[in-house]
This record gives sequence, C-alpha cells and structure tokens, in this order.
Amino acid sequence: MSIFDHPSGGGARSAPPVHSAFAQRIVDIIASAAGLVFLSPLFLVIGAAVKLQDRGPVFYRSSRVGIEGRFFSIYKFRSMVQGADVAGGGLTVRGDSRVTRVGRLLRAYKLDELPQLLNVFKGDMSLVGARPENPGYVARYTPDQREILRYRPGITSPASLHYRNEEELLSGGNTEELYLGKILPHKLSIDIAYLRRRTVLSDLRIILRTIGGL
Repeated sequence: MSIFDHPSGGGARSAPPVHSAFAQRIVDIIASAAGLVFLSPLFLVIGAAVKLQDRGPVFYRSSRVGIEGRFFSIYKFRSMVQGADVAGGGLTVRGDSRVTRVGRLLRAYKLDELPQLLNVFKGDMSLVGARPENPGYVARYTPDQREILRYRPGITSPASLHYRNEEELLSGGNTEELYLGKILPHKLSIDIAYLRRRTVLSDLRIILRTIGGL
C-alpha cells in the first residue's frame, strides 16, 4: 500500500458531543501541564543547545489557523537558521540547508514540537488533532476541507503518523504543487474521518502510537 492509499473512512458530518469535547479538554489540560513540568529539564537542555548553535532565539513562533478559523501563534524550538522564512518557502524538504545541525536532531525525534504543550494548555491546540496549517494554505481549502476547522488542531494525528516522513516525500522539485495537490488533501481526508468518530480512548491510542514511533 502506497503512502497515498491510507483509508480515509467516511460517515456523516457531526461535531463531537459536548461531554466528549469536555472530557478531551480536561485530559489536554492535565496532560500538557504534567508534560511541561516533567519535561522542563529537557526543555532547558534543548534551549541551551539551540542558543549555543548560533546565539539566536531559542523559540520559533509562527501564525497558524485554529478552531473556527481563529489565528494563533504556534511555539516550536527553533530548528532552522535565523531568517529561514525569508530565505526559503514555507515547506521543509529533505536536506534543507536552512536546518541547523541541532535542528536536524530535534526534527528527527520531533523534539522541536514539544513547546506546543503550551499551546495545548492554553487551548489553542489539543494533544490529538490535525496539524495546524499556514493561513495561506487554509485559504485554499475547499468547502468540504474546511470541516477540519470545526475541530481544535493538535500535536499528533493519524495523518501525522502516516506522513511522519513528509520531508522525504517533498524532496525534489515542485514541492508546493505536490503538497497542495496531493499530500495536504490526503492528510485532511484522513484526519476529518478520524475526528468525526474520535473518543478519549482512540486519542490515547494515537498518543501511544506517536510515542512508540519515536
């Protein structure tokens, strides 16, 4: 089965039940708070490594689109050179020269994403949900794809697991065309199908699969 053959499922559109959404939010708050405390020593080590790399800022902030189309700033450990947004496009490909030596290690183990626990605690994101997208890409969603905006974006999701080696797929030319024309629509179809029927237990399975994959 090719990477584009992941079953996307189906079913009628429906917002998650209120009690389910409330339970998921409680889990998000408790888990993100615990994660921020437990991982604080690792945060200090990573922060020092990023700072020593080139004396630049430790964190990277960028605008993303969240639930109901609201904008928020996503947090990451900086894994690229300063001014990377100006030096290249919004997509990172295999062997991208903008990625620092420390950044390559962080990205290999998804450690650059850890500060998003703060986004989860604040309510911008959930532990499980479709990855929040760049506003420029969201503007190109079809009406059906905009269903994803009914749900809080997340750190991990079925599509994130399926495309965990996305940078490898984007190597070569026409990366924007490949991403917008094939990868992004497929990711959205996978995550929309999952989010329509999600439960706290299914989210837990996604989190365990994410940890196991790392």
